[in-house]
Amino acid sequence: MNAKGAFLLAGALCLCGCSFRDDEPKQHESQTVDRDNSEFVRVKLDLGGGDLKVTGGTDKLAAAEFRYGAAAPKPEVHYSSAAGRGDLTIAQSGNTSSLSHTSKDWDLRFNQDVPLEIEVHMGGGDAHLDLGRLTLRNLDVDLGAGDLDLDLRGAPKKSYDVRVSHGAGDCTVRVPSGVGVEAQASGGIGDLHASGLHHEGNRYFNDAVGRSPVTIHLNVQSGVGDIKLIAE
Repeated sequence: MNAKGAFLLAGALCLCGCSFRDDEPKQHESQTVDRDNSEFVRVKLDLGGGDLKVTGGTDKLAAAEFRYGAAAPKPEVHYSSAAGRGDLTIAQSGNTSSLSHTSKDWDLRFNQDVPLEIEVHMGGGDAHLDLGRLTLRNLDVDLGAGDLDLDLRGAPKKSYDVRVSHGAGDCTVRVPSGVGVEAQASGGIGDLHASGLHHEGNRYFNDAVGRSPVTIHLNVQSGVGDIKLIAE
């Protein structure tokens, strides 16, 4: 292992070794954001450290359930709309250095009919993103340390781009087999597994490429940990 690899591995072990306190009192809060006439919405999720779950299944624009320790700051939800574009930001401060002191759990649901551009920024923790039923225009995921499970299986009507930047932990991305998928994937320390996809170098693609009018363009970059690309 070279010096760069050893440095990345040491950092990953440090970050992944952080633990949440399960014995502290938990606060619970629910918030919703009403749907308006915006043609599309830009969503920014900023969670310093914790566990994140995102899926569809609400008539509102967004419905959120927050659970967090007494020492954690209150999550902030801000929404504005102008000229047919909505902007939704959900944020809760705290970084990976505070993961051992308190926990934060987000359970978010978004409207499946509203076109969304989603940015996810997490310092550390596990992320379970079931987004295939959403109307995605663009997706950007940046996770420092922790496991990522990204499910894009669905029947999108338009092509969109996905970028994943993952520092340390295992990364699993599920994509539909009936929709064109073009993927670039590379990692530093760890194995890369692909199921249901052809590959040429670090390019992965399914049988629907060139036949489907819709294509998901996926780029996955990981530092330490295994990458799994699964088409089904």
